[in-house]
Amino acid sequence: MAFNPLNWLLGFFSLDIGIDLGTANTLVNVRGKGIVINEPSWVAIEKRTRRPLAIGAEAKEMVGRTPINVVAVRPLRDGVISEFEITQAMLEYFIGKAHEQSIVPVPRPRVVIGIPSGVTEVEKRAVYDASMSSGARETFLIEEPVAAALGAGLPVSEIRGSMIVDIGGGTSEVAVMSMGGVVVSRSLRVAGDEMDEDIVQYMRNKYNLLIGLRMAEQAKIAIGSAYHLPEEKTMLLRGRNLITGLPEAVEVSSVEIREAISGSVQTIEDTIKDALDESPPEIIADLMDTGICLAGGGALLQALDRRLSDELRIRVWVAEDPMSCVARGAGMILEDLDHLQNLLVGLERGSTKHN
Repeated sequence: MAFNPLNWLLGFFSLDIGIDLGTANTLVNVRGKGIVINEPSWVAIEKRTRRPLAIGAEAKEMVGRTPINVVAVRPLRDGVISEFEITQAMLEYFIGKAHEQSIVPVPRPRVVIGIPSGVTEVEKRAVYDASMSSGARETFLIEEPVAAALGAGLPVSEIRGSMIVDIGGGTSEVAVMSMGGVVVSRSLRVAGDEMDEDIVQYMRNKYNLLIGLRMAEQAKIAIGSAYHLPEEKTMLLRGRNLITGLPEAVEVSSVEIREAISGSVQTIEDTIKDALDESPPEIIADLMDTGICLAGGGALLQALDRRLSDELRIRVWVAEDPMSCVARGAGMILEDLDHLQNLLVGLERGSTKHN
């Protein structure tokens, strides 16, 4: 192919972006700079006009505190787009924010976006269209567990098998990989959000206390665990008493929070067992050497790795900076697109490139 100086200049100055478009958080990885944005996937909009007023961390601060004409929403549910126009506005904001950090003006960026492995073709198209409408020059889609495995440094291109469990806000992804392909995969819509709702329901049933999802999330992060802790902890949860209608604070222990989320944790564990049950014996032998890698924000749940190790009888370990694994893996795709293109999810005869 003849050398084209224009294409070379575009490639040199273009902005390559890897995006983890998560239900709970959106992370943006710019090639050469690393993770430059890590903000909640929240948008505050005006009810009547649907005009975005705040995006990201600022919008999350408004949750439960907005006036009657404003509502804070999450435009993604269970890892897929539920509010197309709001998602488009959020992507425009994050891509524009990444552009602001460029030294020189650059053309529209190339974007790789991580999507759950269980999504439909319609849901894939929605993510693709939202990205292109947000100003991307090219958009590529990659399944989140594959991106997470790349970001965690697993040898996905080698013959020996490896396994990743990516627990996000809306979905949990389980994948067994070998030779650059997925051997077995599972995607379930039980993850961090479900655990938050479990805690809300537990407090309602046991203490007649109505707490918000943010308070439940804080409890999960601070004292939540999947297995007994060397030293159990306590925390004060504030909300409204459903009988008196008055404010109330209740001290709960990490044992109670563990009991509250036990159903969701068990569902994730059972899904991992199902994936192992379907894996070929040679790959199981490999996994007994390499172990199972945990990624995503849910991997930070205290003692989750210990519980899974005991139950599965395989070493389970948490990736370095598990929350950013998908974004880092998406960025790695653009760094070596020629060799890693087979890992991308195709649209329209295998290509996600916009002509």
